[in-house]
Amino acid sequence: MKTTDLIQPDSYLDICIGTQTLSVLTARACVNQYAISTAKNGAGEQSGSACTPRGWHCIRAKIGGEQPINAVFKGRRPTGEIYSPTLSEQYPERDWILSRILWLGGLEPHKNRYGCVDSTWRYIYLHGSPDQLMDGTPQSHGCIRMHNTDIIELFDSIQVGFKVYIHE
Repeated sequence: MKTTDLIQPDSYLDICIGTQTLSVLTARACVNQYAISTAKNGAGEQSGSACTPRGWHCIRAKIGGEQPINAVFKGRRPTGEIYSPTLSEQYPERDWILSRILWLGGLEPHKNRYGCVDSTWRYIYLHGSPDQLMDGTPQSHGCIRMHNTDIIELFDSIQVGFKVYIHE
């Protein structure tokens, strides 16, 4: 049975910064779990902090559903490039956003929504990452990085508006 067959209206994504895991939870059970990488600067909501924001969010937008695996995004738009070790060598300082983007919107006013703590305007995403960077440690600039096959599976199994809870 696929994850999509089990997701119910009361389901949500549980992102644990401490264990570097994303769990798909329903009222009955955890139906799937993925390894992730959150911010190397830890948890925090302030704009410019390069931290992963905590609290309740929702999926604000789904971007890249028609793109191939390892498609490169810049400014939420596909560049036409496909990530490879050669491309990585050409651009060693690039923060790679690959395959799919799930853009988060904060739901808690003045915690992760509005003003200088707004997750949407901080451009916080769940997105694909070069698989070799996914080693179980926090390394992002605030986003939640995932293996490319995992972000594609998750992208295909949830809709805009799906709830996300991020905690330490």
